[in-house]
Amino acid sequence: MKPLKSKQFLATIALTSVLAFSCSNDDDDNNMDMGPTSSTTIYASNNSDGNVTIYDVTDSANITTKTLITSSTAADGIYFDSNSDAVIQASRSGLGLEGFTNISALLNNATVNADLNGTNDMSSPRELAVNGNTYVVADNADVDGDANTPDGKLFIYTRSGNSFTLRNTITTDFKLWGITFKDNDLYAVVDATNELAVYTDFASNTSDATLSASKRIVIEGIVRTHGLTYDSASDVMVMTDIAAATNGQDDGAFHIIENFTSKFNSTANGATLAASQQTRVSGAATLLGNPVDVAYDADTQTVFIAEAGNGGGRILAFNNIGSGGNITPAVNNSLASASSVFISKN
Repeated sequence: MKPLKSKQFLATIALTSVLAFSCSNDDDDNNMDMGPTSSTTIYASNNSDGNVTIYDVTDSANITTKTLITSSTAADGIYFDSNSDAVIQASRSGLGLEGFTNISALLNNATVNADLNGTNDMSSPRELAVNGNTYVVADNADVDGDANTPDGKLFIYTRSGNSFTLRNTITTDFKLWGITFKDNDLYAVVDATNELAVYTDFASNTSDATLSASKRIVIEGIVRTHGLTYDSASDVMVMTDIAAATNGQDDGAFHIIENFTSKFNSTANGATLAASQQTRVSGAATLLGNPVDVAYDADTQTVFIAEAGNGGGRILAFNNIGSGGNITPAVNNSLASASSVFISKN
């Protein structure tokens, strides 16, 4: 793995950790508060070597970074479980979930062996969404082998102790990529389109089945969506737009949808959520070409992006978003074939 330019990245994070962040909301104080009891950690996966990169940005004067060297050669969706101090990712080379516990005690460049394991069931795993002990992976392989009939598969695992057990699979009638939970509802991007879908009360589907979404809407302004994340405390949904997959340089974007619940509920099935109800960040200065995944820090109103195309792959962060537009990222760091980002705050 070619390591990230750690000094540049950490110095930038240190600066952004103490600056005031502004975005359109009702809060008067948008400063990042890194109090003694708070912690913020960023986890990143990639499709270049499958390793996990971890940044602890709790103390702006003493920021640390470390890489965990895994046996995977490519990985996607990533998640951190604070209860077991474990990072879990969807291995694209191993075609299953793999987890590593007690990672806080590990040193930089430690070689780790998965001690959270399951069966290797998948074909092309992408995003990972977690709700309690339920772990859902979106697989974007063509299920029926017919490119004219878009489909995908959701693999639902239950975690018990150190094991992941495949509970059931759901075949979808659209291509998959990003997924995220909002309470018990699972939201999914409709890959190769500008649509967002939801499966209400998703966990109640406990048998193998082919299932249509409960609702699908169009997100105006997006060309081809890929990544999404939802923050329940602020009721914010963030979605990415990779636009033309062949252009990995400057045609990407992300959309912020505040007051998401009321906006989504008031948009009828098949209807369009207007661009005027969203904030779009796009343009050459953003370095967004193929933004494949996104994480959101509601406290500082910062958007983190796993950018797979521009410069061969980057981890980008945006603050002072305001009304959007052609914004230069506050953090711009190389990470070859970046594929997924996750933020843990305590």
